[in-house]
Amino acid sequence: MIEIRGLFKKFGDLAAVKDLDLTVKPGEIFGFLGPNGAGKTTTVKLITGLLKPTAGTITVCGFDIASQALAAKRLIGLVPDEPFVYPKLTGAEYLRFIGELYGVALDAQKKRIPELLEMFELSDWSGELVESYSHGMRQKLVLCGILLHEPKVLVLDEPMVGLDPKSGRMAKEILLTLKKRGTCIFMCTHILEIAEKLCDRIGIMIRGELVALGTLEELRSKSQNGSSGLEDVFLSLTGGQEYAGLLKHL
Repeated sequence: MIEIRGLFKKFGDLAAVKDLDLTVKPGEIFGFLGPNGAGKTTTVKLITGLLKPTAGTITVCGFDIASQALAAKRLIGLVPDEPFVYPKLTGAEYLRFIGELYGVALDAQKKRIPELLEMFELSDWSGELVESYSHGMRQKLVLCGILLHEPKVLVLDEPMVGLDPKSGRMAKEILLTLKKRGTCIFMCTHILEIAEKLCDRIGIMIRGELVALGTLEELRSKSQNGSSGLEDVFLSLTGGQEYAGLLKHL
């Protein structure tokens, strides 16, 4: 569903993404990990057409994101790290806007929008302006919009940030349900426990380069100390364990 070949993105002299090759299949949850500044969010913006690559190609469901942008974007659902929604719309108006934008039938909108608002406990706020919503409520509203238009490719950048425990668990169950339906899910997260439990494969990026790719078992075999948990594997591959020796000086 997502095919990335020879992807480069430069900002002046800074190479944020370097020669990235990656394939994510239907029905797969792919975890994209890395420290701050590794190039994860830049990659998300390239996949979804918010940035243009310096070099390389990205196809989504066979559509080139550069030359066939509209066709590709119709099939993509994006949950960004910051839930940007129109503040002067109510929650219900925002979802109707999303439904119209993606061509969801009116009868389906009338049925699904109240269901989604109730699912995420936003029914009492559906008539309130989004500017009055908390960060977590806006994140839930964005998730409602994604479920409303049922994309074939779901791109998530820190989707659990701001969600309360109940909503976070619901979001995880929703991702597993979408996976069973064949949705391709590309997820950036700093919450390694979520990646360990949900992701079929994991890629680790450092300074714009993909340094590790595979299942958790495959990444364990590549770590320096044969660690079992994803946190230890991540720290081993990214050099994070070097900080452990500094803690004794605190």
